Parts: sequence; C-alpha cells; structure tokens
Amino acid sequence: MKDALIVQQPKGQPATDLLLLFHGVGSSAEDLLPLARALAAQRPAAWVVSVRSPLPSEFGSGWQWFSVQGVTEANRPGRIAAAMPGFLQTVAAWQRESGASAAATTLIGFSQGAIMALEASQQASAPAGRVIAIAGRFAQPPRVAPAATTLHLMHGDQDRVMAVGLAVEADQQLRALGAKATLDLFAGLGHGIDGRVVERIAQRLAEAPR
Repeated sequence: MKDALIVQQPKGQPATDLLLLFHGVGSSAEDLLPLARALAAQRPAAWVVSVRSPLPSEFGSGWQWFSVQGVTEANRPGRIAAAMPGFLQTVAAWQRESGASAAATTLIGFSQGAIMALEASQQASAPAGRVIAIAGRFAQPPRVAPAATTLHLMHGDQDRVMAVGLAVEADQQLRALGAKATLDLFAGLGHGIDGRVVERIAQRLAEAPR
C-alpha cells in the first residue's frame, strides 16, 4: 500500500465509492494519474487510488504484475494465478483502509492491469462490484459469470499491442455465460487512453450496476 498514490481521500463516513487503478507492464502508478485525477474531479465523494505493482519490470523501467518474458498463451494463466493472491490482498487492504465494501469497489485496469482486474472477476468471491478493463484481455476465456460484478470492456480499434478482437471475443463469451458486460470500442485509438475513454468511464460509473 505504501507505493500507491492516493489521489483523493474523502473524510468522514466509510467510502461508498472506491476506485482502484492498475497500470500496465513497464509503467507505474504515476502514469495513470491523469485518468485518476479526472475521475476524482467527477466523483468528489470517492476514494481514488492509483496502485503500483510489486514487481520491477524485466525490461529496464517501470513495474509489472507478472512476467511477460517468454510469455505464451499456455503459460500466461499460470503466471497470473501466481500473482493473483497478492493482487487480491492489495484490493482487500484498500477496502479496509477506506471502509468500502466489495460492491462499492471498482477496479480500473489498463493493459496488464486490466488482465489482472478481469481475472480477479473469475475468482470464487469477486472482489469488486465493477471492473473496467482498458486495452486488456482475459488470460483464458472467461469461465464464470460473476453474479455481483459488472464488467466494462474498453478498447481502441487500432490497438497493435492487445488486439481489439480479444475484447470482442471476451464480450461475446461473457454474454454467453450470462454475465453483466458492456463493450465500448474507440475508432482510431491505439494502445492507450484518450479523452473519449475518460468520458465513457465516467458515464459507466454514473450508471446503476446492471
């Protein structure tokens, strides 16, 4: 927790809105500050925290949630499973700190952070009421429809790092399972976040959970 950046910490009653942001590989908590600050301005009663992953990146700078060196479709699920207990412990620690329930928690992940957030929704007890996955993917096709979690997939249609087809497939798979899910695609956007994504996240947060 000491390496996270608390962007907004309302005083008073236990939090009814906790937004936890998770960065991509080779990145840091600081890199999601523009998004975190924009959301904090729109949700003044929310706790907003940008979380740094615990592992230094193997590629010279930044941090990572799990190793991508030599990663394949076959070994990716195992790497994520190994990292998941620590990820869930971090979420739980911020829920205790803020007083927020799982239902009041939103996990907002970009790229590798989105992978961790999506896979967290597949745990026996999902840790959040919402998951917003930006330019992410499941490590393997979703297996269950989390009853208490709404999943929002957001992806640029020009993403050359994480193929947009992965988001389209995930949306179809989630809907087939009966999950509460949405998919927003952004024309011309690559592997990144622009103003349209920020605006759509704010809109999704303003909606009642489906």
